[in-house]
Amino acid sequence: MNLFNTLCKNREFDKALTKSRERLYRIAFAWSHSPDIADDLVQETCSKALRQRKQLRELDSIGPWLFRILLNTWNDYLRSKKETTEYDEQLHIDEQTPETVNSRYETVQRVRYAMQKLPTGQREVLALVDLERFSYAEVAEILDIPAGTVMSRLCRARRQLKEFLLDQVPPVKASAEIVTLRSKSQ
Repeated sequence: MNLFNTLCKNREFDKALTKSRERLYRIAFAWSHSPDIADDLVQETCSKALRQRKQLRELDSIGPWLFRILLNTWNDYLRSKKETTEYDEQLHIDEQTPETVNSRYETVQRVRYAMQKLPTGQREVLALVDLERFSYAEVAEILDIPAGTVMSRLCRARRQLKEFLLDQVPPVKASAEIVTLRSKSQ
């Protein structure tokens, strides 16, 4: 009977790990801005989780547990690379009009660029709360910081992100202004 329970728990763990992989990738990509690095981080996170599965006491808390492992893996990567990699700027195919796709792409690029300018601690909190919808308590547990620190980092990150985005002149708007100025001067 004990072997049967162990096998069932392992199967449930594997299913939960598989379901979490996409969320792990999104956060890893938000932190690293590189599909290759994000994939490596998720692979290493899953590998560590499989090796340490006995440390997980309740399967219901696998989300924060996995994101804590991802954070540790990310910090290990940062220590080894000193955050010198660039992210890949790929346009994802969409079935909407070219104008809509281009506008969305430019917005995403501006947000990514602005997020890249944030300090690592603020970027981590912002990605976990705003992209993955973790509660402040869960983020505090994942990052091993007080909930008040989560809230203050999130507030500063959002404020700084807003400032970065408002300071940026959208490329389409800038080129339209240039055309208008040229036609007026001729």
